[in-house]
Amino acid sequence: MSHEVDRGSGHVPVQYHQFNISDEDGPTGPDLVRGHNGLVQVTDGVTIVLTGIHTGDVDVTVTLHASEPVPGDGDWQDIVEISAHSASGDLMVRGLMDDLDEELPVLSFNGPGDYRLRIHVRGRDTAADLAPDEVTEWYLIQAWPAPAAPVTALRHSDGYGMSVRAH
Repeated sequence: MSHEVDRGSGHVPVQYHQFNISDEDGPTGPDLVRGHNGLVQVTDGVTIVLTGIHTGDVDVTVTLHASEPVPGDGDWQDIVEISAHSASGDLMVRGLMDDLDEELPVLSFNGPGDYRLRIHVRGRDTAADLAPDEVTEWYLIQAWPAPAAPVTALRHSDGYGMSVRAH
């Protein structure tokens, strides 16, 4: 079990069914199509997390670990692991068009290099395609230093992810 190095939570603005994980100095990884796993895609070097809501805020918790942690406990519906590269050491969760009110911890906390991200979600079916006034989706992103590895889907159980994988 991995020791947790840092943790932070906050609301992340969503537009067009997505928020991003990016490093402004370089690509996070090779392209990965949205239908691959239904939760995460990589386009033009930016890791995109696919949300059920069209527009609004989602709740995101980031936990940083010295080595691979156990998956988050709770009723997570989809869980996907993806590798990400940070050229600058500034790999961060970002809104597509809006800045976060408060920045979440930097995912590349160990400096430039390769990291593994385990992204958990629940609630994507609650207000799919809508713009709710209240948070209806929750995400947990666990990050730890690790060499690049293939994308791994640990759990697929929400209807929204199923519809994304079908297209």
